[in-house]
Amino acid sequence: MWHQSSWREQNHPRVVLDEQSNGIRLACVEPRTQVLPQTDLQMLPPHVEPHGKPLSILQSVRAARRNVLEIIPAIAYQQPIVSGRMGASRWHMVQDPASLRRIYLDNAANYPKSEVMLRMLRPAIGNSLFTAEGAEWRWQRRAVAPVFAQRNVTALAPVMTATAERASQRLHAAGPHAELVAEMLTATFDVICEVALSGREHFDAKVYGAAIIRYFETAGKASLLDFLRVPSWFPRPGELLGYGAVHTMHDMVAKAIDARRAQATGQADDLLDFMLKATDPETGRTMSAQDVLHNMQFFIVAGHETTALALSWALQLLALYPKVQEEAYAEARSVLDDQPASLGHLEDMPLGRRILEESMRLYPPVGMLAREVLANDQLGGRDIRANDVIFLPLYALHRHATLWDNPNTFNPDRFLPEQVKARDRYSYLPFGAGPRVCVGANFAMMQAQIILGTLLSRFRFAPGPGALPYPTMLMTVRPDTGINLRVTPRQM
Repeated sequence: MWHQSSWREQNHPRVVLDEQSNGIRLACVEPRTQVLPQTDLQMLPPHVEPHGKPLSILQSVRAARRNVLEIIPAIAYQQPIVSGRMGASRWHMVQDPASLRRIYLDNAANYPKSEVMLRMLRPAIGNSLFTAEGAEWRWQRRAVAPVFAQRNVTALAPVMTATAERASQRLHAAGPHAELVAEMLTATFDVICEVALSGREHFDAKVYGAAIIRYFETAGKASLLDFLRVPSWFPRPGELLGYGAVHTMHDMVAKAIDARRAQATGQADDLLDFMLKATDPETGRTMSAQDVLHNMQFFIVAGHETTALALSWALQLLALYPKVQEEAYAEARSVLDDQPASLGHLEDMPLGRRILEESMRLYPPVGMLAREVLANDQLGGRDIRANDVIFLPLYALHRHATLWDNPNTFNPDRFLPEQVKARDRYSYLPFGAGPRVCVGANFAMMQAQIILGTLLSRFRFAPGPGALPYPTMLMTVRPDTGINLRVTPRQM
């Protein structure tokens, strides 16, 4: 049965229980009607329309394979915790900031990553920093953290500025229309390769990018066997179909690693050098060849995919909200004049940062996560039992009716300092939180601000031909048809 915790009762919609004959008991929610100004209604950004009726197991599987965001029910956008059963399994969707703090920070060891999520990731990234737990995770984190220390991130700013300049030149050459996801992926891939490998001579960005998408569409999809909780050692069809994509990605990464080992200078001070030299101070352990391969694979994918999507969604939103875009243009132009953005400019372009933060609220890089439960606990007054499944629907958290005013609208002023200070830290989690907060968060934001500021000072973005894209999540929240915009150079 779906049921909800009491929380700010005056804001709650009416909840009606509904039971289906297939053994899944869920709750239908009578959605609360929001009355918005007509102009806002016309400008609502693309969003997933949540279902108000329960899904069967088969419908849930189909939704998860098509778009993970579609399994989030309407009630999850209204309530702090939604609980239910699927077969013999109990699950809980958690949107309560206090409960999220307990999961991410106060009792984090009790909530390791879901085995289903790990199963989908391991073929590509093995037991790397993102998937490892406990002592295995701690020593890997210590090994890579120096690369993303503030002094090293700051030193990378010129690389980001050069990348922004190249992205601007490509848009000038592209003509009146451009597909921005591909453009932004190219830009951020340049930067992450410089950080990770001091260059990209062993990579074909288009082939590597196509392999990532192929992997997401095969091994990265949930299986009916996952919903039935069949052990992960039993092979899923998607894993077999994704083998070629894994081979393509690993082959490029392995060639770059082998070339570095042959040079053996130890002077690059990039991510690969840190990994090759890393030693666990407690055990003396070093990274095996497979450890290095899997961690490099993870950082290259995560380090450019998520930033490119944040930039792409930001440009789509600005195309829909021309008033905000003109304000951002005026800010960027007054600071940059004809220059590309650099680190020294960012403090004087706060609107650009707020635009990115609001874009990641509406379209978080990862819209849904899952956790296992090791021991009995309580979340928001709800009894949580060992072996329950916890879903963390960040997409719903960021659009929750009790946490955000007019949550489906685009409003960068939500991230003015006074607004941020008044808000619970755990109501906005684009980079996670707690000890496992994204190690590259500062790197990603600096890169995105430099690229966005440069482009906004030089181009006007307007909606392109065709329908607006629909947010779709397999591993990351991508626009289903890309971001197709009309791009017009500004008068310099």
